[in-house]
Amino acid sequence: MTSLKMAVIGLGKMGLHMIHQVENTQMDIPVEITAVCDANEQGLQAFAATHSTVKTYRDYKQLLDERQIDLVYIAVPPKYHYSVVMEALERRIHVFCEKPLANSLEEARKMVEAAEQAGVVHAVHFSMPHESAVLKLQEMVKQQAVGDIRKIDLILQFPQWPRSWQQNEWITGRDQGGFILEVGIHWIHMIQNVFGRLRVLSAQVTYPADQPNACEQEVQAVLEIQDGTRVHLQGISHFAGEERVSMVVYGTEGTIALENWEELMTGKIGQPLSPVEVLESSSELPVLKHVIARIQDKPGRIYSFHDGYEAQQVLEALRNSISSTI
Repeated sequence: MTSLKMAVIGLGKMGLHMIHQVENTQMDIPVEITAVCDANEQGLQAFAATHSTVKTYRDYKQLLDERQIDLVYIAVPPKYHYSVVMEALERRIHVFCEKPLANSLEEARKMVEAAEQAGVVHAVHFSMPHESAVLKLQEMVKQQAVGDIRKIDLILQFPQWPRSWQQNEWITGRDQGGFILEVGIHWIHMIQNVFGRLRVLSAQVTYPADQPNACEQEVQAVLEIQDGTRVHLQGISHFAGEERVSMVVYGTEGTIALENWEELMTGKIGQPLSPVEVLESSSELPVLKHVIARIQDKPGRIYSFHDGYEAQQVLEALRNSISSTI
């Protein structure tokens, strides 16, 4: 393969971001965005105004039928992942899908089966394990820099939800929105990648009583890694204060904290936390480069639909837990 033809379905924040990556990242082979699809006509027209050579569609099936595509990137809302992915797999097109993989565990299971039968590269856009701070964290854990792991705290705090840059029709809905699904899935996958498989021991999710279709405002949960280590999840939205999206790892000899996605800190017992030097050059991003490498039968670290399904199991156990209203 000397070049790769790619389509993007969904021109929201992530779809446009992926196109920007293609246009501004040196890939191993030339990548051409040949077609895009979105249900929003205004968005399509705005895109077409700056990309006159790219064919635009409002019907993704028509796009897949009419264009010769090697890879499709799917960035539609979660409840549409299943239908779009299955159409692409039926045509044996390589698939790169946004997280979470599906909108239910049953959908995710069927997508894994279809991807295996199609014999194509299938990947979920899990980027955290490729981040330089997470790679350093993983190295520290393997080297037992803070001894044996005693406990992990996962903190998801959002003064407002959705965040100011995240306005869309589905992000506040209980069906496919909320911070557990949108943000928590990243951390669930990362924890499973670094520490091992998770299972939910107990969880309580709180929803607003006066908005029956609104997403969660609080979550309290206890999860367990395969080795018995407990993970305590605390999440809340709509409060006065600062956003915090962090993980704190308590060891027998000290603590490691990954604060606000990328600020890595550590300290010995009884001492304050200090920043850890993280080399940005160690980053493995963007994930798209790994997907393309695998399409070329070259080494590349991707997270397949199997990984998406495993993360979905934990996600659904949280979302389907005992709920209350406030």
